[in-house]
Amino acid sequence: MTTPAPPPLSRRRLPPLNLGASAFPHHRATLRLSEKFILLLILSAFITLCFGAFFFLPDSSKHKRFDLGLEDVLIPHVDTSKGGKNLGGFLIHGQGHDEHRHREEEERLRNKIRADHEKALEEAKEKLKKSRDEIQAEIQTEKNKVVQELKKKDSKPLPPVPLPNLIGINSGEPADPDIREKRNKIKEMMKHAWDNYRQYGWGHNELKPIARKGHSTNIFGNSQMGATIVDALDTLYIMGLHDEFREGQEWIDKNLDFSVNSEVSVFEVNIRFIGGLLAAYYLSGQEVFKIKAVQLAGKLLPAFNTPTGIPWAMVNLKSGVGRNWGWASAGSSILAEFGTLHMEFVHLSYLTGDPVYYNKVMHIRKLLQKMDRPNGLYPNYLNPRTGRWGQHHTSVGGLGDSFYEYLLKAWLMSDKMDTEARKMYDDAIEAIEKHLVRKSNGGLTFIGEWKNGHLERKMGHLTCFAGGMFALGADGSRDDKAGHYLQLGAEIAHTCHESYDRTALKLGPEAFKFDGGAEAVAVRQNEKYYILRPEVIETYWYMWRFTHDPKYRQWGWEAAQAIEKYCRVSGGFSGVKDVYSSSPTYDDVQQSFFLAETLKYLYLLFSNDDLLPLDNWVFNTEAHPLPVLHLANTTLSGNPAYR
Repeated sequence: MTTPAPPPLSRRRLPPLNLGASAFPHHRATLRLSEKFILLLILSAFITLCFGAFFFLPDSSKHKRFDLGLEDVLIPHVDTSKGGKNLGGFLIHGQGHDEHRHREEEERLRNKIRADHEKALEEAKEKLKKSRDEIQAEIQTEKNKVVQELKKKDSKPLPPVPLPNLIGINSGEPADPDIREKRNKIKEMMKHAWDNYRQYGWGHNELKPIARKGHSTNIFGNSQMGATIVDALDTLYIMGLHDEFREGQEWIDKNLDFSVNSEVSVFEVNIRFIGGLLAAYYLSGQEVFKIKAVQLAGKLLPAFNTPTGIPWAMVNLKSGVGRNWGWASAGSSILAEFGTLHMEFVHLSYLTGDPVYYNKVMHIRKLLQKMDRPNGLYPNYLNPRTGRWGQHHTSVGGLGDSFYEYLLKAWLMSDKMDTEARKMYDDAIEAIEKHLVRKSNGGLTFIGEWKNGHLERKMGHLTCFAGGMFALGADGSRDDKAGHYLQLGAEIAHTCHESYDRTALKLGPEAFKFDGGAEAVAVRQNEKYYILRPEVIETYWYMWRFTHDPKYRQWGWEAAQAIEKYCRVSGGFSGVKDVYSSSPTYDDVQQSFFLAETLKYLYLLFSNDDLLPLDNWVFNTEAHPLPVLHLANTTLSGNPAYR
């Protein structure tokens, strides 16, 4: 699930290196003569000034000797009159020699400065003879050297850590030929999405499949970080698309660089990049993914430098400067963003042995436990400066969703040892069920949004993940309520299926209401779009795993057919702007989460349960599988970061 950002700003690519229009006119290859003269004059004056300063400064040799490669050195002089214990000053070795030697040394130094001066002038003249392209090439070469040095510096070897017992990372081949055919169709859709991204958007964050070029939004800053590559890796792996996986690995090894002057979303980069890299590492065992994940995590840590330790929403990867979204309530951080770091950060501490990541997320948890919650609900906004709630708006959809998901999954990922997380989840779900879960006049169960004491009878597509969450958390519920929560998950799945079924395209809108006669349908035009989101299919998959009711595979196949019919274009897959129109227009974006989540959940829906079994794997909110850290078969119990 992905918290919606404000309308994305147009992406501004880094401009090409510009050394000044006046210095390099477009119609000429070399500098004008007047500019050469001015540059030479400035350079000459500077060096002459340095040379002249040598004569006008006091003769420091009488007071203190600098190391100029001379043999004379400072040695302590011991005052023997006081027993040789106290230092009585410094003597200069060789001070008894005549002054002739000092004059020779000074003359030699003057000659050296004079020679350096002349050499610098000659080099400047040679530089000014070169064309603009030659100078740019030299500058680029120097920049590349610096980048390589930084990469060497960042590529510190990590301590060897035994991998958890990994089960079910291959196969899942269904015996039923009809199900196998459907699974193969999903694999073909993945290949179509990947191949077109490979051809038209390679290295860019996402793809514009109709314009056939790269695409990005402000959540990734202004850099080409290959978000689709990182997000898609584990899907490629479990589908057996190993050539494509190796293509992605090679790009990441050679091109994924986090030393860029780019402001990114901490939340999005964590769930897509760190989550994706960690999953790729666990599935393949390739060290490059672990190394890159740790490098990136280090770039995110400055975001936690706030008075409360609640991280900023955005951080500049180069400067470490953080800030919050301008539209968020009174400069607040967002619950679903700072509350969706735990899974990845615990794994980072496990893999590195460094407790800093674990401590950061546990500090957030401790702070939240101390705070009062209106009606037991967590508001979506928290000010990182004051530690106070912002606007009292609670949602299980955008802005809140994955916070609750990660409470449950922290417990599951710890082999059900993190009972503190389970208690927080149970408390939160009880408050949600009491205040937000309602049944419509037509008998549809939905989850509304709480705004300043009022329940808004609207449910977002993002909220549809909750059906799967209730099913996943049913086992281990309080008061033997496992059956109740499995049933609640089924009711949410049914409601979300209705939101799909009541459209012309059989694809669900971004949000839908339950007011008056309008039930499970979008009312506003700006809520009628479908951007290849996964949450409904995610819930179908969880419900299939826990019930094996064939209707969930049927509903999933309906969604897959609708995506194939209305979203597939020759250059990939695109979202649509109106699911109630039989001839919709495209938004021309192939989201990275379509490859990471939507197609992965569809593939798993038509696979056997032994592919990524839920007893051994926990999926982060971007559908990246991370292994359960069973204390019996890992070194985690001895890891100080986890104790």
